[in-house]
Amino acid sequence: MEQGFGIIGVGGYLPRLRLDRAAVAAAHRWMAPGLKSNAKGTRSMINWDEDVLTMAVEAGRSVLGRFPVGSVGNLTLASTTLPFADRLNASVLAAALGLDAQLSSMDAAGSLRCGSSALLRALRGDSGATSLIVASERRIPTPASTGELLAGDGAAAIAVGHGEPLAVLRGSASETIDFVDHFRASGRDGDYGWEERWVREEGFLKLVPPVIRRALAEAGLQADQVDAFLMPAALMKVNQVVAKKAGIRPEAVADTLFETCGDTGAAHPLLMLARELESAPAGRKIVLVQFGSGCDVIVLETVGQGRAATPAPWLTPGRVESNYFKYLSFTNQLALEWGMRAEMDNKTALSAAWRGEEMVNRFAGGKCSACGTVQFPKSRVCVNPECTAVDTQQSHVLLDEAAKVRSFTCDWLSYKPCPPFLFGHVEFASGARVMMEFTDCEPDELAVGVPLRMVFRIKDADSQRGFKRYFWKATVLPQDKEN
Repeated sequence: MEQGFGIIGVGGYLPRLRLDRAAVAAAHRWMAPGLKSNAKGTRSMINWDEDVLTMAVEAGRSVLGRFPVGSVGNLTLASTTLPFADRLNASVLAAALGLDAQLSSMDAAGSLRCGSSALLRALRGDSGATSLIVASERRIPTPASTGELLAGDGAAAIAVGHGEPLAVLRGSASETIDFVDHFRASGRDGDYGWEERWVREEGFLKLVPPVIRRALAEAGLQADQVDAFLMPAALMKVNQVVAKKAGIRPEAVADTLFETCGDTGAAHPLLMLARELESAPAGRKIVLVQFGSGCDVIVLETVGQGRAATPAPWLTPGRVESNYFKYLSFTNQLALEWGMRAEMDNKTALSAAWRGEEMVNRFAGGKCSACGTVQFPKSRVCVNPECTAVDTQQSHVLLDEAAKVRSFTCDWLSYKPCPPFLFGHVEFASGARVMMEFTDCEPDELAVGVPLRMVFRIKDADSQRGFKRYFWKATVLPQDKEN
C-alpha cells in the first residue's frame, strides 16, 4: 500500500450492556405515553464501573498496535462529559495506554463538535508525529426525556499520521455560529433542548448544506460523487433531507447506528467513521458532518482496503438490560438504601497513588532478573522461595497477557453498586497469580480455566471529594459470553 499522511488506524468501543428502550418507555407510560415512538431497539449503557475515561482506554487499545506506539506525539481526549473539570483527563488515558510521557496532550470539550474538530485539526496539521484522537461520551439525560431513549454511551479512536493510510483528507469546511439547539449548564446532567421542527428547519437545513458545498468545492468534487454521507442526527430522517439539499445521492446516506447504540454525542461522528473505514475499498469518497454551534464537514477519500470485510467487533450485540431501575442506579439518579456496608470513606492519598502510578495505570508487576518469576505487586524481594533475590525485579506489564480463572467467589454481603461482588485468583501466562475483581460478567459465566482479558475500570469513588480511583479488572473474553 502507498505510504502517505492520513488516517492510519480506527477503533471503537461500546459497553456490553444495551438498555432496552421499550422498558424505559414502559416505565414512563403513565405520564409520557408519547415516548413509545422512540422505543425501538436498544441503546448502549455503561456498567457502574465505567465512565468516559474507561471507555476511552478501550477505544484507544483497539487502535494501538497498528502503528508504532512510540510514534504517538499528540493525544486529544474529546468529550462533553469529562469526569474531571480541573485534572488533565488525557493524562490518565495516556498512562493507561502506555504512551510516552513526553507527548503533547489536551482535553477538548465545549460542544458535540469537539471530536470532529480535533480530528480535523490533526488532518490539517502534519506535525511529523502520530496524533491519536479519542472521543468518549457518557451523557445522563433527564428521566422521561427523549434524550434518555436516544442517547448512548461509547467511544471511538482515530489515529492520524504517516504510514499506510486508510483514508486521506481531500477537503474540509467549518462554521462557528452560536445557534443554540440544546444546552447543558455546568454542574447539571440533563440537556435542555429546543423545539425539534425549529432545530431542523433553521439549524440543519439552513446551516449545514452551504458548509457541505464549500467542503466539496475545496475537495474538487461534485455532490453526486459522494459515496458515503455520515452525519449523526437524532431528528427523524434529517440526515436524508440534508443530503438531498446538498445534492448527495440518497443511497449514500449511512446508517446512524442509533438503533444499535444510540447517539454517543461527541464520539458519534468518529464512531460512524470508524465503522465505515473498517472495510471500505479504495477510492470511496466520504463526507463526515458534525452539527453543533455551527458544523464541521470533512471530505475523505479511502486509499486502501480496510482491515476486514466483517462488522467491527465493537458493533456485535451486547447483553440487553431491561431493568430500568438498574440504569437509574448506575447513573446516580436513584438513591437506594445499601445499608451500613456502603458507609465508608474512600479518601485517596494522592502521594501514595503517585508512588504506585505504574502499578495502577499500567498494571505493572515485577519480573525477577535472577530466576524469571513474575509477581504482583513488584517488591524488593523475589517471592520464589528458591530464589528470594533482592532488588532484581524489573517492571512487567500484565494487562495484555493471556490469563484465565484459577478460582472465583460470588459475595452477596460485601457492598458493590451491582451485586454480587465477583472476585478470585487470576493466573497469567507468565505464571503470575493475582487476586482480582471480575466485571462485565454473570456468576454462571465464571468457571476455572475460563479465558480472561484485562479492562481499565473504576475501582471506587470518593463521593465526598469527587475523586475516582481506577484499576484493572478481569472480564470473560467476548467469545465466551452469552449475548
